[in-house]
Amino acid sequence: MGSVLRILTVGDVVGKPGRDILIRRAREIRERFKLDFVVANAENAAGGSGLTPEIYKAIIENGVDCVTLGDHAFRQKAIFSILNSDDPRIVRPGNYPPEAPGRGWTVLEVPATAERPAVRVAVGALLGRVFMQPIDCPLRAADKMLDRIPSDVRARIVDFHAEATSEKQTMGRYLDGRVSAVLGTHTHVATADETILPGGTAFQCDIGMTGPFDGIIGRRYDRVLETTKTFRPTVFEVATGDARLNGTIVDVDSATGKAVKIERLVFRADD
Repeated sequence: MGSVLRILTVGDVVGKPGRDILIRRAREIRERFKLDFVVANAENAAGGSGLTPEIYKAIIENGVDCVTLGDHAFRQKAIFSILNSDDPRIVRPGNYPPEAPGRGWTVLEVPATAERPAVRVAVGALLGRVFMQPIDCPLRAADKMLDRIPSDVRARIVDFHAEATSEKQTMGRYLDGRVSAVLGTHTHVATADETILPGGTAFQCDIGMTGPFDGIIGRRYDRVLETTKTFRPTVFEVATGDARLNGTIVDVDSATGKAVKIERLVFRADD
């Protein structure tokens, strides 16, 4: 058995409340939970939809190692400048067309410590197809991604941005034993099904939302209720209260890439 890497994946960062708690508290969370590597899904960080270069840089400069994106990856066209650059710390869904801006996976190095040498970690993102926009098969895209990741990179994290729990479970079983973790995002509601599958892959249907919980999946509940009751369209503005950071910590054996522990994390703004 090799050394253990503690990897936190942060659930969908929504609007200013979400990015504020992440940017202000990520370094503290790293220290408190003895984390080696932090991934954050930030596709909703800019006003609730998309990501800008300024927000991306603030997230990266304040304790996050890698940013993943989902179906709102291209809502803010300004992010294309980052996606098309040599910056390896951001990935968009790997089953987007090859002509799309950005990359679907990356490999980053975790610096050495007194206890262990430097270790490389692969991070990939995929989109689901059930109740989602038409997209290439995520299973086939996962195979292509794994074929390209160097075989000596054992620690592998997959952000599966999908709606249906059944599709997420399918991906977990499909990749069991081939990646360290398959962690679902997109629904903004954390599921209590975290587990380690028989092949050593940590799995959870959805790791939740980092943003305002005084609302409906991050949006003002009065706006959502008005449209639901009257069918009159309203702007679903981002809510503001009760900011929390949701995520999941996976402990990974650096020698085998297998998960040895998985636990949910809920961190409130006033913690």
